[in-house]
Amino acid sequence: MTHSPFSNYAYAILTANALRTPGKTALTYCGTRSFTYAELNRNVNRVAHALLAAGVSPGVRVASLMNETLHVAEVYLAQMKIGSIVSALNPYWSADTLRQVVEASEATVFVYDATVADLVGQVRGALPNVKLWIKVGGPGEAVPGGENTVDLDALASGASEEEPPYGGHGSDPLALFYTSGTTGLPKPVVHTHFSAISIAQIWTDVATAEDSVTGTGAIIWGIGFPALVGPAFYAGQKLVLEQDWSPATFTQVVPRERVTHVSLIPSFFSALLGSDDHESADLSSLRAIILGGEPLLPALRDRIKARFPDAAIYSYYGQTEAPYTVFGRQDDGSQPITASGRARKGSAVKVTGPDGERLVGEVGEINLTGPNMMTGYDGLPEKTAESLRDGWFVGGDLGIITEDGTLSVLGRRDDAILKGGQWSQPAQIEEKAVEVPGVAEAGAVGVPAHAESGAAEQKILLAVVPRAGTSLDGEAVLAALAATLPAHQLPDAVVVAAELPHTTDGSGGPGKLLRRGIRDEFAEVLG
Repeated sequence: MTHSPFSNYAYAILTANALRTPGKTALTYCGTRSFTYAELNRNVNRVAHALLAAGVSPGVRVASLMNETLHVAEVYLAQMKIGSIVSALNPYWSADTLRQVVEASEATVFVYDATVADLVGQVRGALPNVKLWIKVGGPGEAVPGGENTVDLDALASGASEEEPPYGGHGSDPLALFYTSGTTGLPKPVVHTHFSAISIAQIWTDVATAEDSVTGTGAIIWGIGFPALVGPAFYAGQKLVLEQDWSPATFTQVVPRERVTHVSLIPSFFSALLGSDDHESADLSSLRAIILGGEPLLPALRDRIKARFPDAAIYSYYGQTEAPYTVFGRQDDGSQPITASGRARKGSAVKVTGPDGERLVGEVGEINLTGPNMMTGYDGLPEKTAESLRDGWFVGGDLGIITEDGTLSVLGRRDDAILKGGQWSQPAQIEEKAVEVPGVAEAGAVGVPAHAESGAAEQKILLAVVPRAGTSLDGEAVLAALAATLPAHQLPDAVVVAAELPHTTDGSGGPGKLLRRGIRDEFAEVLG
């Protein structure tokens, strides 16, 4: 069967632009290096030929552990061109989690960069099924048990710049992208060339121009790659890669590179706008702010809108299993401010009840489908069957949908709080909390009430972070909330914390809010 090269993911997002606009800047790295689309494509081709020479062939599973963003971009794309299956590992996992994930992936090749050599040394002896180790970023210090280690840079230096043979297309597996794993071992989500190309087309829903610039940091490994790198390249934008994407870096890089597009979680802006450090920075180049991964509280959206009056604010909803399925505009009145949006063209969303019946205007489970959806969890048929139901992905989030298909996401089913015989979502409480003067961020959780209250009944614990330069009193916050929240949503205790627990993603900024961490750290205040 003859395949079009455009059905190969890396060709579609990179090589096509090298043919269309070869002299246009494709990527800058930490303000020190710059590559045109033609140059980047040639670099990727050399790495692809080097991988082939090392023995990496189409269909081979390659455990890929890199933290340098330039290495991630070049090596991932090279692997994707030749059709090896990228097992996209998180360099912030523990050694034990890393070992278990690699073992379950059945990878026989392991590629890594010098920044994670120590971590690789900890797991190498426990991975006998890995027969080939490939290091990028120079020979560096020897790794314990370093036989069968290939220096990828040395191989690539003399390799061909011509296009390699494309070993993966269409419905072939492209990569294993892992879930956050906050409640157990991360699950391996299988995406294909076809689904990843669909994810890359997200910018068709966002205004772009020939001079558009996307900025991002170290979170591009994993699902961040098709969610951030893919869309920028597919749209022919310049991609600004940094090793750190903290608020401090953001305020330096956006003016330097004239960044126009960013895709971030709301917690990032809670941190950015929680102090006055951003006020002296020229952030006027921003034209599109895309927010998702967490509930966007109206009070925070209003803060963002006030700071970036010339930027369109978009919201999205999806999960690693089906990224960017729902999309909407947050600042132009086209949808309720509590809504995430409607299904993108070619995709669909519905809300269902306990028996799978479609619900409109009622709370139920969110179902997603579309060409951006995973094919399943690798090696986990039972979990796949639980989540993929008649062509729909059901991931455990609750929401409400209107007749015209506008979705409002309420949160995780497991995060729902039962107090006074009524269910609430944490975001409903957090929304009111961040409206209290001086509160930068809030996190609400339910903790078990006393036994006589019933097994399911809970108390509400609220943790708040003060804005920089201010102080908060928990009792004062509670008193303010008593005037705005009904009794079944009123916290039973308020804790003032220096910071809230977030996932670690290496970006330098906060990852997703970990409500479980709030419960573990502060639940004792309720006795």
